[in-house]
Amino acid sequence: MPSPRVRLGDLSVGFIQSLEETLRYLGHDPAPLLAHYGLEPARLAEPGARLSIPRYMHLGHAAITLTGNPALGLHMGRLSRMSQAGLAGVTAAQAPTVGEAARTLLRFEPLYAANYRGQSTFHEDPQGAWLRFYSISPYNAYNRFVVDSLLAGWLTQLSSVAGMPLQAERIDIEFEAPAYAEQYQGLSLTPVHFAAQTNQLRLSRSQLELRNRTHCPSTWQHLLQLCERELEQRTRIRSLSERIVQLLGPLLSGGHEPDLEEVASRLQLPTWTLRRKLAEEGTQFRSILNDTRRDLAMAYIRDTELAFGEIAYLLGFASAEAFQRAFKRWSGVTPGDFRRSQRRTA
Repeated sequence: MPSPRVRLGDLSVGFIQSLEETLRYLGHDPAPLLAHYGLEPARLAEPGARLSIPRYMHLGHAAITLTGNPALGLHMGRLSRMSQAGLAGVTAAQAPTVGEAARTLLRFEPLYAANYRGQSTFHEDPQGAWLRFYSISPYNAYNRFVVDSLLAGWLTQLSSVAGMPLQAERIDIEFEAPAYAEQYQGLSLTPVHFAAQTNQLRLSRSQLELRNRTHCPSTWQHLLQLCERELEQRTRIRSLSERIVQLLGPLLSGGHEPDLEEVASRLQLPTWTLRRKLAEEGTQFRSILNDTRRDLAMAYIRDTELAFGEIAYLLGFASAEAFQRAFKRWSGVTPGDFRRSQRRTA
């Protein structure tokens, strides 16, 4: 049984609305750029329409090039709205408190965005909570704006629930301070920490407990039920192999190659049980790992501008040379030849 094909991820076309409004705010007509990426009004109005993560990154980079504004993501975040996150956003907007809104927005993230690298998480403690966005390193001109727009967007959206502007107690960002670092002022009560271990923002207990004046208990409960139902439908897993493929994304990085024991631990299964169940599905862990790496490698080479050394890092190879040897074994061609062939047929 072959492992399922993997994609780098996608997100709701609702996120294009904040980019569109940002371009207008900066004095540019967004229509030609959006049309170039197949995002005409009819496409943007399709229920449940999604855009691939690589295409979104290329679109964002093109918008930054058009405007000459590398802080485009921060502008996008400040113009974002809950409704752009679809059902999950509408539900979060009905939450009784800012804390419940944040928890809802992140819990139901798969309804409006999916990324092979991971999922955003909400970590609460007695003093407050961290809203954490998973790593999408290595960072470059194509993906920094994603972190900017998301963190700034969370604050904007939760401010709408609070009925007042919110500033984070602290913001951590993985990449080095960019040339536009001063434009983060206003998002946080303290200076932004760049080159951090993760992407996250901190809200205090008093902020989490701010009440939502538009909260309607019956509507809130109804929307929660709809979200739970859709999440169950979207995340229903058909096989153990698919569960393993979903686990591998966050585990593969930095020269780390996950083994059977590590995956079994994550699945809370004895190693021998995992091996037996995979045999019943007609496969084995090594085959799933190799197939997942191969499919991801092809997607990264075809759909992104990442260097081969960066792709090797993302796939858990100890070196770019080890990755290139593996890719030649999988496909019969070098990564460079594969990228050139994809460019010719694009």
